[in-house]
Amino acid sequence: MKIKPIKTKRDHENALERIQQLWGCKKNTSQGDEFEVLVTLVEKYEDEHYPIPPPDPIEAIKFRMEHMNLSRKELAKIVGYKSRVSEVLSGKRKLSLPMIRRLNKELNIPAETLIREY
Repeated sequence: MKIKPIKTKRDHENALERIQQLWGCKKNTSQGDEFEVLVTLVEKYEDEHYPIPPPDPIEAIKFRMEHMNLSRKELAKIVGYKSRVSEVLSGKRKLSLPMIRRLNKELNIPAETLIREY
């Protein structure tokens, strides 16, 4: 097992190939240890080179609504009025702090996502 830092795209590709070869190996073996270390290195490289921006607050709400089969009427119970739901989802009205708190609590959407500029 010869592991080194992932510094280039080619290093990244090689690490991914090796991970694929090791997939399904047993934990607490030399191959299992190699797999864990490579996964950690790949995650670090990808976090630095391919960051995933946090989602747009409105898209996060829509996604959660779809995931939970939540209607606009049901969302209105969380954010206030039915007309407010339309205004928020269309971008005509910004989320207020009380709305953010309720969405965070009721729909489990991270507050960091809901407070982003949009």
